[in-house]
Amino acid sequence: MAAEPYAVILMAYGGPETLDDVEPYLLDVRGGRPTSPELVAEIRGHYAQIGGGSPLRRWTAAQAAALAEALRLPVYVGMRHWQPFIKDTVERIVSDGHRRVVAVAMAPHYSTLSVGAYEKRLIEAAGGRLELALVRSWGEHPQYLEALHEHLAQVLQRFPAPLEVQVIFTAHSLPRKILETGDPYPDELRRTAQALAARLRLRPGQWDLAWQSAGHLPEPWLEPDAGTVLERLAAQGHRDVILAPIGFVCDHVEVLYDVDVEYQALARRLGLRLERPRSLNDDPALIGALADLVRRAARERGWLG
Repeated sequence: MAAEPYAVILMAYGGPETLDDVEPYLLDVRGGRPTSPELVAEIRGHYAQIGGGSPLRRWTAAQAAALAEALRLPVYVGMRHWQPFIKDTVERIVSDGHRRVVAVAMAPHYSTLSVGAYEKRLIEAAGGRLELALVRSWGEHPQYLEALHEHLAQVLQRFPAPLEVQVIFTAHSLPRKILETGDPYPDELRRTAQALAARLRLRPGQWDLAWQSAGHLPEPWLEPDAGTVLERLAAQGHRDVILAPIGFVCDHVEVLYDVDVEYQALARRLGLRLERPRSLNDDPALIGALADLVRRAARERGWLG
């Protein structure tokens, strides 16, 4: 048995770290179904434009290191679709002698299709060998909101007329069928957006919640898409826009390519000036929020004195 009262695992989606990783990564994402050569080439091209791979694991590892220092506890990293896989990290946790684990999905807003899928893999891998405390739905944590607010406020000051800037809060789109099952994801995102709009003192009509990075599956996805909102704002005569990906806690392809390349190119075609806040990455306020969430979960389980 390890000396520490419990350990922590941070779980994230995962992403290819080199261009050669793209095809096997997509194979895992698609549950073993092959990806067409055309789509592999397209996605390789996305990663080529952001440095040749995803920085997601590196940023999650940096977050884990900062959290370990704050908590004075071991913090592990497990990925759903790439190395280190959640199942492999669980084996390492067990081998290290831990029996109690607080699990945090690095997605502040709960959905059965995202956080729920991470938790399912963790529970299956643990196989009853670990006591698990699952942290969910932390998109309204005060320190998380304060970190987002600070980054957004910095961007607003870049504009000569901040009161005229339109703000689009975005998060990863999901299939629209989640609305039929009462999935809390859209409502949780809206509450985060509303809290930030209040902190920034945005007027009604000065901000939108939109969805980005919809997948390639032939089914309806959440609306409106961020690109559609950009087109509407341009048609209404707006010129200054901030796109804030509040559903993500670090840089990865959905931020560095989907926002910084694709939406930026669309904005230029529409005659818009588009700015994005820096991602939280290892921001101390984010780490503080995570530390508080972990301690709270451990206290609720009676793992702290």
